[in-house]
Amino acid sequence: MIDGYIRVGAATPEVKVADIQFNADRIVEMVNRAAENKISLLVFPELCITGYTCQDMFLQKVFTDKAFAALLDIAERTAELDVSFVVGLPVVHSSKLYDCAAVISKGEISGIVPKGIIPNYGEFYEARWFASYDGYEELGYHEGIPFGKVLFECSEHPEVKFAVEICEELWVPDNPSIDYCAEGALIILNPSASDEIIGKAEYRERLVSMASAKQHCAYVYADCGFGESSTDLVFAGHDIIAENGRILKTRRGYDHDLIWSDVDVERIIHERKKMNTYLEYPDNELANVPVDIVIPDICEPVRPLSKMPFVPEDAGELDSRCEDIINMQAAGLATRLHAIGCDKAVIALSGGLDSTLALIVTVHAFDKLGITRENIQAVTMPCFGTTSRTKNNSLDLAASYGVPIKEISIAKSVTQHFEDIGHSMDDHDVTYENAQARERTQVIMDIANQTGGLVIGTGDLSELALGWATYNGDHMSMYGVNGSIPKTLVRHLVCYEAKRVEAEDKKLSSVLMDIFNTPVSPELLPPDESGNIAQKTEDIVGPYELHDFFLYYFMRYAFAPSKIFRMARIAYAGDYDDETIFKWLHTFVRRFFSQQFKRSCLPDGPKVGTVSLSPRGDLRMSSDTSSKVWLDDLETVRP
Repeated sequence: MIDGYIRVGAATPEVKVADIQFNADRIVEMVNRAAENKISLLVFPELCITGYTCQDMFLQKVFTDKAFAALLDIAERTAELDVSFVVGLPVVHSSKLYDCAAVISKGEISGIVPKGIIPNYGEFYEARWFASYDGYEELGYHEGIPFGKVLFECSEHPEVKFAVEICEELWVPDNPSIDYCAEGALIILNPSASDEIIGKAEYRERLVSMASAKQHCAYVYADCGFGESSTDLVFAGHDIIAENGRILKTRRGYDHDLIWSDVDVERIIHERKKMNTYLEYPDNELANVPVDIVIPDICEPVRPLSKMPFVPEDAGELDSRCEDIINMQAAGLATRLHAIGCDKAVIALSGGLDSTLALIVTVHAFDKLGITRENIQAVTMPCFGTTSRTKNNSLDLAASYGVPIKEISIAKSVTQHFEDIGHSMDDHDVTYENAQARERTQVIMDIANQTGGLVIGTGDLSELALGWATYNGDHMSMYGVNGSIPKTLVRHLVCYEAKRVEAEDKKLSSVLMDIFNTPVSPELLPPDESGNIAQKTEDIVGPYELHDFFLYYFMRYAFAPSKIFRMARIAYAGDYDDETIFKWLHTFVRRFFSQQFKRSCLPDGPKVGTVSLSPRGDLRMSSDTSSKVWLDDLETVRP
């Protein structure tokens, strides 16, 4: 098993009500198909060996005997296949009939799980035929098969455990899967017979998604479909695979088919480790039943994988997310201003993305508090690398928002500073660059003192991760509104604001879109011969879309660099070759560790996403931490 991926599937076979042989044949066909697609764990619908809608025929002894014989037959016919799977059937035990799910692996019946919660309302009359069961024992009449609430454990990978809850057990407040997950189950398989009525499909998906979210597990749900009796009900074959609240795969076709996806148990385990309140319940001492699950190595997982994990792919969702983020940033700043009794702000406006977003947030905060925008003092400070494009955009931006702006050239003061410390103007080294950044910070801090204003920080999350900030330069402020916004999202926030204001102020929208299209640059080196930006950050430190991808999976799920590399190869296939991805991932890891000292003294700022690097919030890390373990791991995948 590589990187914790296990391929799981949900199957809805064609059924004929009460035609056990026909149903058994269709099940075997589906298991063969699952094996061809390297599925390790597969779940079929509830009572799929007989059909769910057999009604009083369930009480016929010849019928239940035939069903159990078919179970043995299915196990024998799939013995050579590397698939562990769950099928449903009625089982007689101690003179009672139970609605059961049997786990089959390599020709063996590993265990039988009886349904404990029996619905008897609306269109459901299961209590007419089936008894409820909540316990554990062994079926004495057939080789001591485990019977009851059990936990199934992979023989080769004991950390991989799964359990079965049946249909209605998902729909009640106290799900059996809560106990299963508390005892270590990472995957829940649900054989179900959920009929279709208007609105139920959406509700069903929310149930499965939320069960996987609150229990931090993968949840695989298989529903009855074509062939069940249509006397009173219709079944849509609604199969769902979810992980940690996210739907990985779903189908609803009123027919028969098979879906699969690769769930990441490493991700699930990380979530449980990180959340110290996760399912703190007494030990229920569920029986652990070993199962011979075959888990092949999966290097290219079948699952959704976005190039930009911080940015929603759906346009409507992206707009909604952008609105929420700007509101959260503005609320944080407004709260700080109100708390300290301050009604003025100072912001260094460069004409770049980050300072533009900071101004947008500041404007929203002042509007929220009912403070005139004239109390926002923007300052543009051209120097050796400033281009006319960014300078003019900063002036136009402030004018469009009704914000006063000062233009203060720092070239003279920086030149004097170089003379004072004996640094040549022709030496364009890090001193040449950082002196400009620190001078700008001094200027806006002093203006803040003059006006009684709060200096608004502009640095973003991606720059913090890489340490791409001048210590005590753009690194410092009195309140950093962008500190948890990654660069890939900053662009979309600026674009969203451009769309929001377009109808009422086309000039402002146009300026914002030009800033959106401006290359990312600190503008600390002289422009080229044509007056264009010569110093492009991504040429120096690497593409921000890659760094944000690395950052998300490194911080959000604590994935190893080797795993992140393999994921990036898939996500960016055709965009970057392996050598390029490796190069910038190496840069990311090296800089992330070496630049922690800049994050240790980070100004206050609001957390708005799941990834934050605040030393007071999400990241407790020594500035002396060695990167060797992570760089050594990365070396194992060097192209």
